[in-house]
Amino acid sequence: MRVLVADDERLLADMVAEGLRRFSMAVDVCYDGDGALERIGVNRYDVAVLDRDMPGATGDEVCRSLTGSDAGTRVLLLTAAAGIRDRVDGLGLGADDYLTKPFAFAELVARVQALGRRSAPAVPPVLERHGVVLDVARHTVTRDGRPLGLSPKEFAVLHVLMRAGGGVVSAEDLLEQAWDEFADPFTNAVRVTVMTLRKKLGQPSVIHTVPKAGYRIGEPA
Repeated sequence: MRVLVADDERLLADMVAEGLRRFSMAVDVCYDGDGALERIGVNRYDVAVLDRDMPGATGDEVCRSLTGSDAGTRVLLLTAAAGIRDRVDGLGLGADDYLTKPFAFAELVARVQALGRRSAPAVPPVLERHGVVLDVARHTVTRDGRPLGLSPKEFAVLHVLMRAGGGVVSAEDLLEQAWDEFADPFTNAVRVTVMTLRKKLGQPSVIHTVPKAGYRIGEPA
């Protein structure tokens, strides 16, 4: 899942982004509405977490831009205003969800995950392929009942591959979906992550390399 976090409270924005990354989300951060508009013009996000009161373009304007496009991005608005009218106004902008500050981080994660599942195409919260079970909400992976300790990036790559349902996923698509905007397109990070992921999944291998195309989840080799 790729997420945009936009909030002029830099410490809060950075803390939210770092926390979401621990749940294997690729997160881009900006601190004003103009930066948010610039990023959504370049990247496609599954979910945008927007503060309503930002300098430059407001969170409301960014929300309108997203909901008026065909990007399919789900929007979670953050605000210090807790009144019913404020919530109604926020949802009236086309936002999918609304959370008032201060908030419990666990609730924010749950709401972002729920919005991500609603993005098209819909993805079930638990995926199972060839003995590998990935639970998005619990952030756990098992193979044949054996728990696996994956890094956030390994979890994200496996999630993308399992979502594809056996289809081939290119290295470029993995880089786009599992890394943030600062990822070097010429890096070997995808190859290295797939290699360590294979080792942790064990034998026989279920991740197959398709020459000149990418990777896929398939029957054990």
